[in-house]
Amino acid sequence: MALKDISFFSEDIDYTLKEKAKVREWIHSAIQAEGFKRVSELNFIFCSDEYLLDINKEYLNHDTYTDIVTFDSSEEEEVIAGDIFISIERIRENAAKFKVPERDELHRVIIHGVMHLCGYLDKKKEEKERMTAKENEYLQKRSF
Repeated sequence: MALKDISFFSEDIDYTLKEKAKVREWIHSAIQAEGFKRVSELNFIFCSDEYLLDINKEYLNHDTYTDIVTFDSSEEEEVIAGDIFISIERIRENAAKFKVPERDELHRVIIHGVMHLCGYLDKKKEEKERMTAKENEYLQKRSF
């Protein structure tokens, strides 16, 4: 898998992801472990609460703050493609709330979005438990 197929952007905030190359490798290894052949294009857009709230309202009809919104644009079954919007404000707030480092909370949310693109859901209790187990599995596999 080519590492340039995963991109990181910031929208309406000044934010730069640390260790981009290692994060890309980690995402690729998770996608491969889930049985996908490749990434077509995967964009992570880091933004503010308000920016993500507007997306949540416009595209999902949800008038609530959230840490992540994932849009799947895959056109082939074994290929990952999509846009993942992440609120950095919500990451910081949740890290403080759950007493975990911001970096760990960010990585959990990144892999959460990737798992959505791999087909995992999180609406029902059992789905949420499986999603959390997958997040924990891949967080433990980080080598950085």
